[in-house]
Amino acid sequence: MRPVRVGLLGIGTVGGGTFTVLKRNQEEIRRRAGRGIEIAMVADLNTELAQKVVGDAAQIVSDARAVIANPDIDVVVELIGGYGIAKALVLEAIAAGKHVVTANKALLAVHGTEIFAAARDKGVIVAFEAAVAGGIPIIKALREGLTANQVQWVAGIINGTTNFILSEMRDKGLDFDVVLKEAQRLGYAEADPTFDIEGVDAAHKATLLSAIAFGIPVQFDKAHVEGITQLSATDIKYAEQLGYRIKLLGIARRRDQGIELRTHPTLVPMKRLIANVEGAMNAVLVQGDAVGTTMYYGKGAGSEPTASAVVADLVDIARLIDAAPAARVPSLAFQPDAMSALPILPLEQVVTSFYLRLRVADKAGVLAKITGILADEGISIDAVIQREADEVSEGSQTDLIILTHDTTEGGMNQALAAMQALPTVLAPIVKLRKEELA
Repeated sequence: MRPVRVGLLGIGTVGGGTFTVLKRNQEEIRRRAGRGIEIAMVADLNTELAQKVVGDAAQIVSDARAVIANPDIDVVVELIGGYGIAKALVLEAIAAGKHVVTANKALLAVHGTEIFAAARDKGVIVAFEAAVAGGIPIIKALREGLTANQVQWVAGIINGTTNFILSEMRDKGLDFDVVLKEAQRLGYAEADPTFDIEGVDAAHKATLLSAIAFGIPVQFDKAHVEGITQLSATDIKYAEQLGYRIKLLGIARRRDQGIELRTHPTLVPMKRLIANVEGAMNAVLVQGDAVGTTMYYGKGAGSEPTASAVVADLVDIARLIDAAPAARVPSLAFQPDAMSALPILPLEQVVTSFYLRLRVADKAGVLAKITGILADEGISIDAVIQREADEVSEGSQTDLIILTHDTTEGGMNQALAAMQALPTVLAPIVKLRKEELA
């Protein structure tokens, strides 16, 4: 059979890695795919860079639409990123009858419903293993390996930049701003790290995982997104003393009323494997009713780890390129006419437990008032720890740490408002969510 001919849009970090991996492992890949896979065209505005990477092995153009227009190209690999031109090019490739491979989580999280519908109408594949957790095959695991299960929840460390920052904050006792500068110096954080540190990147990925886990449309606009910029070294230290580590998690959980979809800093018990994932590594936990808890760990970014996922998608397409569309695995795991109408729950209905830190006056009766407010909202307390009092000019102050049992976000917010109004509460209350992940 003739090789599958690929057009590559973008020859940056991942594009270069894809070319390198395909070239180095071409014989192994051919044996697995049953036919060759070759990059026939590369489009990049920097044609000089493209020439250095691919040499004479592929035709190089500056116009991505020239790749899409080429009738000999079977698969378009989109590695440009972003929502703008990438969306137009992906839809044009689909309209031209090309299969698409993309690492663009932002594009699919925001516009995935439109893109998957267009692909279904044209009978082509949109593959996106590289869009979530780099080289970890979590999409394939959820879509195929765990297909016998009713997935109950998914929770993942799916942004390496924030995990690196949190690991450094804990190890060195430094605050966020200091560690961010170091992460930028070392190349773990971008010059503009907003999408990472504000939780947006992880939320894009969690949105895709939720769609595949529960058979719902991608709905990024309904996800709760919270980053790590407000975290302090104090809370990381207290969490450690209580037997927890703070991780930025993307969480999707099935409830009777709907689906929780949220990304935020989370206290996780140290005894959980995922709590010990350090540096820029990624890990995803999946809880299925039949299999129990499974964990997937590895490099979530980088040239060749991400290229590993891109090439795996190309192999899948090579195997299925001549198959009838109905015989292929659906993009979001579930048949298009069997998608669930379960809603994404508003944050107020999310159920979890909480870590609270209150700066309070060291006076008799303060704790009783605070626990009374929690009791009025039906919130039960798991643990209370009072730190040693500090002597300041206004008098003695102390940190009061409270761990709660499960309650709704809405109920906790009402209790917080009442506690914050107490004259003995001297600073904004810190609230962090806690997950046992068991």
